[in-house]
Amino acid sequence: MAESHPNGSAPAVATRCGTVAIVGRPNVGKSTLLNRILGQKLVITSHKAQTTRHAILGIKTRAEGQILFVDTPGIHERGNSALNRYLNRAARTAIAETDLALLVVEAGRWTQEDAKALEAIAVAGVPVIAVVNKIDRIREKPSLLPYLQTLGARHVFHQLVPVSAIKGDQIELLERLILESLPEAEPLFPEDQITDRSERFFAAELVREQLVRRYGQELPYCTTVEIERFEVAEGRYLIYALIWVERPGQKAILIGKHGEALKVVATQARLEMQRLFDRPVYLKVWVKVKKSWSSDESALATLGYRD
Repeated sequence: MAESHPNGSAPAVATRCGTVAIVGRPNVGKSTLLNRILGQKLVITSHKAQTTRHAILGIKTRAEGQILFVDTPGIHERGNSALNRYLNRAARTAIAETDLALLVVEAGRWTQEDAKALEAIAVAGVPVIAVVNKIDRIREKPSLLPYLQTLGARHVFHQLVPVSAIKGDQIELLERLILESLPEAEPLFPEDQITDRSERFFAAELVREQLVRRYGQELPYCTTVEIERFEVAEGRYLIYALIWVERPGQKAILIGKHGEALKVVATQARLEMQRLFDRPVYLKVWVKVKKSWSSDESALATLGYRD
C-alpha cells in the first residue's frame, strides 16, 4: 500500500551534505576539476606540478544538498624537503577527515605517484570514486575501456567516471554520483558561500600563481608569498605582498632588469584579483630573501604552512 502524505504531497527529499577530498598525484587536474564544478576560479592552476600547497575548501550547493570539496596538494615522491613533507602530510590529513574521496587520474596513465595516492585513500578507509580526467585527449574512445578495466581491478571503487575537467564533459553526472554517496544531513554553509578562505589568502595565491606560470621549473618552488597588509580604502583594496625566495640570485631573477619582470607579475596578479574580488585593487609587491625557508620547519610555520 502506498504511503500517504498530508494534502497529497510527495514525500520530502532528504538533503545530503558531506566532505569530499579531491586526491591525486601532482598536475593531474584536481584544481581544474574543482574550479569547473564551482563554476568559477577558486584555486590557482598551471601546467606545472605542485601548484596547490594548501587544502582549500570549495562549497557547491545544489537543490539536493551541499558538497564540501577539499582540494589537496598532489601526493608525490619528489624531494624530501620540509615543504614536500608538509604537502604530503596535508593531503593525507585531509583524506582522513572526509566522507568520500575522489581519486583523480589521467586517462591512459598510471604512475607510482597515482599508486601512492590510492594507497593513502585505502589507508584512510574512506569510500572512493575514481575520476578519470583528460578524456578529451583520448582520440580513440574505445581504447579507454581496457584502461578503465585495469583501474577497476586496483580497488573497490564506488564508481569510475571518465570526465574532462577542462571541457566540462560528464561533470554533472559526477556531481550527482557524489551527492548520492554522501550522508543525509543539512547544509553547513549558506547557499551563496563558496569557500571558508579569506580574500587575503587568495590574494597571496594569485601572486604565487603568476610566479608558477611565468618562471622555470625550479624557481617557483623556491618562492612563497606573504600578504603584509590588506586594507579597504575608498572602495578599493590596498594589498602589499611580499615574495620570499631562498637566494639572492633568485631575487634578481624575479625582479628583472629595471624591475620589469616583477612589474609584469604584479600587473597580471592585480588584474586577477580585480576579477575575483570584483573591485579595484592597488597592489604593491616586494621580494626578500629568507635562506632555505622551504627546508626549515619553523620558517614554514611562520609563512602559513601549518598542520
